[in-house]
Amino acid sequence: MDDIKALLPVLLPRAIGWCERVSTTAAAEGSPLKLAAMSDARAVGVEHPERIRVLVVDAIPTPDDPLLASAAAAVGFLGATTAGIALGYSILVRRGRLSRRLLSHECRHVMQFEGKASLSEFLSSYLNEIVTTGYDDCSFEVDARSHELPNADLTWRPI
Repeated sequence: MDDIKALLPVLLPRAIGWCERVSTTAAAEGSPLKLAAMSDARAVGVEHPERIRVLVVDAIPTPDDPLLASAAAAVGFLGATTAGIALGYSILVRRGRLSRRLLSHECRHVMQFEGKASLSEFLSSYLNEIVTTGYDDCSFEVDARSHELPNADLTWRPI
């Protein structure tokens, strides 16, 4: 983890660029939330749920940059088991994993993003904290987990 901390000044601009590219693609190809999911997004604090786009993918993409991909895997940010990721108003979810619980978790990250000036500012705070505390103990993740909604409603359709 200390190696990644030392590399963060090099990694952060690469990570931001990669996230912005993925976010742009997801925004163009993703689907808007349906009413029930918009209500859930509001319930977890999202101010503009109408801006959210959800893209279901076979696998969450990983960076082509080997150094960035290695660092992301080392801190648990991206990997083969990653179910979803929120990048600004864009949410990517791995096929077969879309649920109310996961989407509400990712929507909470959207709310966290809305509190920042830009995706770049959000990612700087988020990634700095992950490198410092670890993924599981990162306050952004702790907060998102505490706002997950249960999967009880079988009629709920997100997109």
